[in-house]
Amino acid sequence: MDFESPTTAAAGGLTPALARNIEAIMRRRRDAKAAAGAQERAAAAISRFAGSMAFVYIHLAAYGSWILANTGLVPALPAWDPSLVILAMAASVEAIFLSTFVLINQNRMAAEDDLRADLDLQVSLLNEHETTRLIAMVEAIARKLEVSTDADDEVKELKQDVAPEAVLDRLEASDAREEE
Repeated sequence: MDFESPTTAAAGGLTPALARNIEAIMRRRRDAKAAAGAQERAAAAISRFAGSMAFVYIHLAAYGSWILANTGLVPALPAWDPSLVILAMAASVEAIFLSTFVLINQNRMAAEDDLRADLDLQVSLLNEHETTRLIAMVEAIARKLEVSTDADDEVKELKQDVAPEAVLDRLEASDAREEE
């Protein structure tokens, strides 16, 4: 997709930069989906189906029929599981597998969330760096024009770059103190 300039509106009222960013994100998602292995795709499909109303309806029909037939409410059918032990065992095994598929899907989603969080952090750090540089430029302009403001006392602090390692160390130290 070509855009004439960053200020020319794209289709749907989006700026070209925003449209480009959306397309890049969607392309990344399509690529990740295409790169997923057969096992991951199967686990995602099973989890998707297990979270649908069709799954609920199928189970209502299957378990309901099983219970009706085995409690003697359908006289034409002989009871093959009068104590419903087989049904309970089947439901337990199904629950084990479904919970495993859901956990696999959650692990994949957590990994994607970690990547997004890393991207958010990188963008935030870049914004912080750019803002710091802008503050320094505005201060230089104000000094050159001999303009004084109420914020002059804060400018020295605002011009300093944030060290992410120091912030993380401080957060980890705070967490450690709270756990004690």
